[in-house]
Formats: sequence, structure tokens, C-alpha cells
Amino acid sequence: MTRAFDTMAGEDEEGTSTVAVAGDTHQLQIPISRVKKIMKLDQDINKINSEALHLIASSTELFLELLAEKSAQVALEKKRKTIKLEHLRVAVKRHQPTSDFLLDSLPMPSQQPDRSPKVQSRPRSSTDKPLPSRTRRIEAFFQKCT
Repeated sequence: MTRAFDTMAGEDEEGTSTVAVAGDTHQLQIPISRVKKIMKLDQDINKINSEALHLIASSTELFLELLAEKSAQVALEKKRKTIKLEHLRVAVKRHQPTSDFLLDSLPMPSQQPDRSPKVQSRPRSSTDKPLPSRTRRIEAFFQKCT
């Protein structure tokens, strides 16, 4: 009896893994050993089959790729080059299956006002930071000695 997809898996010294399915190889970017450690945090899991481990690692990579693509799409819609937490939250909200389990786990966005250029220079007091012994502040060098 032969299977349609023969699977061979191996792990190199860096912890990354290569999966060969019917002659097609796929290099995983996530370290298999780390995925295994995370899976073993669940007390119900005693042993992990290598095929299941690779399936979970591949699924994780695909899920992270989906999140990254959707977040980048939101950032581009808002004409931003950097993906921020708010972009990730919007991307998760738009994808209902992801929103069901992930939205509650994301940190709430901080309610800080937009950073506008503020020219606010406050004079530093000598009590801002204690100095180590036998040292002086740089302002002391520029003060006029009388």
C-alpha cells in the first residue's frame, strides 16, 4: 500500500526544518524545536508526532504571513510605511475567523494624541537624576565662576 504523499522531515543544527512532500521541499522559517517547546507547555500533550509538528509549524507560518499581508494592506490604505498595532487590529477585525479568537488577546491601543512637533524645553533641575560620587553636571562647567 503506497500513500499519495510520502513525507520526509529533517531538522538541521539551526533548528529550522525541511519538509519534503512528494518531492517538493519546503524550508520552514520557524524553529521546530521552539514550536515543540510551546506545544509541550500544554499539559495534555505528552508526545508530538513529527508530521503533526511540521503541520502546526507550517500552519503558523501561513497564519503569520496572512496577518502580515493584511496589516501591510491596512498600512498602505492609511498611507503609512510602518505597520503599527492599530493596523494589525484593523486587519484582525476585518477577518472574522481571526477576530473571534485573536482580537481579545491584542493589547488595547494607547490613547495618546498624535505627535505634533512640540518645542518644549524645560530647564533640568539638579534633582532630575542623582549623580555618582565625585562627578558634576555639565552645566557646572559653563557656569561663570565668581
